[in-house]
Amino acid sequence: MSPEIRPAATVLLLRDGAAGLEVHLLRRTRGMPFAGGMTAYPGGGVDPRDADTDVAWAGPEPADWAASLGCDEPLARELVCAAVRETFEEAGVLLAGSPDSAGGIVPSVSGDDWEAQRQALLTRELSLAELLATRGLALRSDLLRPFAHWVTPPAEKRRYDTRFFAAALPVGQEARDVSGEADEVSWLTPEAALTEMRAGTRPMLPPTIHTLGQLAAFPDVASALAGSPPEPLNPIMPTFTEEPDGRWAVLPDGTRIRIVVPLPS
Repeated sequence: MSPEIRPAATVLLLRDGAAGLEVHLLRRTRGMPFAGGMTAYPGGGVDPRDADTDVAWAGPEPADWAASLGCDEPLARELVCAAVRETFEEAGVLLAGSPDSAGGIVPSVSGDDWEAQRQALLTRELSLAELLATRGLALRSDLLRPFAHWVTPPAEKRRYDTRFFAAALPVGQEARDVSGEADEVSWLTPEAALTEMRAGTRPMLPPTIHTLGQLAAFPDVASALAGSPPEPLNPIMPTFTEEPDGRWAVLPDGTRIRIVVPLPS
């Protein structure tokens, strides 16, 4: 039997750098049960408390997100909440602000008190709804854009139905190396990251390779957000083929992506 598919959310966190558009990337710790040693974006599986309807919300409502993401309203709420929660847990960036969407974004979340609450989120002692309530903040769904939708093939031991979101790094906040699941974090242009992947020094799974290629078409954050999603948001489930020159992922449109394995430790 194929393993159960778990809904998940991941976020392409973007900023404008000297060389152009940059994206925040994590290298997952080797030995992890899923994608160990691979470079990826902040993200993870939906948690039961991501369904909390008490979370303060500003921006497009779950019903609007359901239409964009091609799912029902409860799942849309969970995916957006998971995207915001995972970005704070894994990158120390909080996509939240005043309950009035015209009131601005929280400018800094780097103090000791914020770190204590981030740790409480990780241990599930605190929910996202509770964190926002203690601060008088709301989740800012208007800071997210739908970007891609990937489904792990049936042959894999762990399967995820993952929505990819794009978001700009909020002014005043800094992405930090806080994830216990990563041993390296980087801000790289999409092309620089792909160059390292092709050289064999930065292994990635096919969804990361493909979405970086999509990002590379945008010169800056504003154009990336305005152009999201970069193509129709249809679910992509690759198939795999073994050939003399290696193993390849083949996408529904015929695109071929070489599978790269983690470097030996």
